[in-house]
Amino acid sequence: MPHPLGTQPSKIIAVHLNYPCRAKERGRVPDQPSYFLKPPSSLAGTGDAIARPSGCELMSFEGEIALVIGRRAHRVSPERGWGHVAWVTAANDAGAYDLRYADRGSNLRSKGADGFTPVGPRLLDAAALDPAALRLRTWVGGELVQDADTATLLFPFGTLIADLSRLVTLEPGDVILTGTPAGASVVSPGDTVEVEVSAPDQGLTSGRLRNQVTEAEHTLAEWGAMPRVDAALRADAWGPAHVAEPTLDKAVAEALRGLATATLSSQLRKRGLQHMTIDGLRPTKPGGRLVGTAHTLRYLPLREDLFARYGNGMNAQKRAVEELRPGQVLVMDARRDPTSGTIGDILALRAQMRGAAGIVTDGGLRDSAAVADLDLPTYYAAEHPAVLGRRHVPWDTGVPIACGGALVQPGDILVGDADGVVVVPPDLAGELIADSVEQESQERFIAEQVAAGEAIEGLYPLGPTWQPAYQQWRDTRP
Repeated sequence: MPHPLGTQPSKIIAVHLNYPCRAKERGRVPDQPSYFLKPPSSLAGTGDAIARPSGCELMSFEGEIALVIGRRAHRVSPERGWGHVAWVTAANDAGAYDLRYADRGSNLRSKGADGFTPVGPRLLDAAALDPAALRLRTWVGGELVQDADTATLLFPFGTLIADLSRLVTLEPGDVILTGTPAGASVVSPGDTVEVEVSAPDQGLTSGRLRNQVTEAEHTLAEWGAMPRVDAALRADAWGPAHVAEPTLDKAVAEALRGLATATLSSQLRKRGLQHMTIDGLRPTKPGGRLVGTAHTLRYLPLREDLFARYGNGMNAQKRAVEELRPGQVLVMDARRDPTSGTIGDILALRAQMRGAAGIVTDGGLRDSAAVADLDLPTYYAAEHPAVLGRRHVPWDTGVPIACGGALVQPGDILVGDADGVVVVPPDLAGELIADSVEQESQERFIAEQVAAGEAIEGLYPLGPTWQPAYQQWRDTRP
């Protein structure tokens, strides 16, 4: 299907990093925008196939907002940059990572192949839009994989146009791809990628740009750079949300599930770890158990001028839920302030649907009765009806946090029962389990003796006098 621009642009300019969430994925935040060019021949429309070159395995998608220049822009100011945009639409900055090595940063072969820049399906009048209030969403196979707004861009659209126009004259019809948010990854032949740009406050949408990935029918000629991949490139292409994360061994999880937090806390203290309990929490399911690895979310104190930027749209709270992998625990740092909710029933349900092992927050819990009805162990400081904007700004995810007085790193193991929640360093799990099993065995023996009328002295803790009897008792047990 023809692309909706009508005329062929003189150039397509793409921005490398512009969304904070994507910069975090990449591990760097640029001081200034950087760009690369895509040839106009890469343009395509909705319904057109994106052909993965023969021999390639790392075909990528990147949902983006495309700006179409309407008036010639030459040395314009950031304040006037947006006025040179005529249209806004959805785009997919597709590429083949397998060929990136050969371009030395130009991305010509990896990003510039025919059909690698689908745009559309409809053009939105830029004059009717607030450039800081647009929403970008991408679906792969019907599953939402990217969701971001333009309120917190590293480089607002007017800034991009002004920066480019210092040295490059932008002509009517030129296209600027403004960067992709977190969640861009790899697709395979048969996958369908959909991208939509909308102005939710105005009820405007570009419609869904829909393209299916296919396998190229022709082979690559052998007189040029051929596809090349390695483990590092695969990790880069798939992205952190898709790279296999260290998971909790099933046997380790089952062993921890059978141990009391009191025992684990005792063993941690014996190793000099005195601050591994998350204090001041209560469970929604007092008889339940929690075992999983930490995925962290940090709240900062409310600042009204910043909440509009960081608290709305696909904020860090919602991203944290959408980032959850099966077996992870959403752990929230609310600075021990229980006077506002930090999660409610809808997001807790979404966490459950994503396979989360539980939720831990040192702040308040909204919709507590509904959350308690979920099959999701949740630990919290207090019930509270207010939304998070009363006290908190959702700030970032996947960082070390303080929760209930304990430092929690992403990937730490959390174990919870009726007594509370303890943090278990993954590298200590094996030895903690072994020593905790032994401790609980001794305590069962001691409890039997106390129930039979024995005195505590020399028995609790188990002293030398009682060791032979304990060993005999233990030998009779499985």
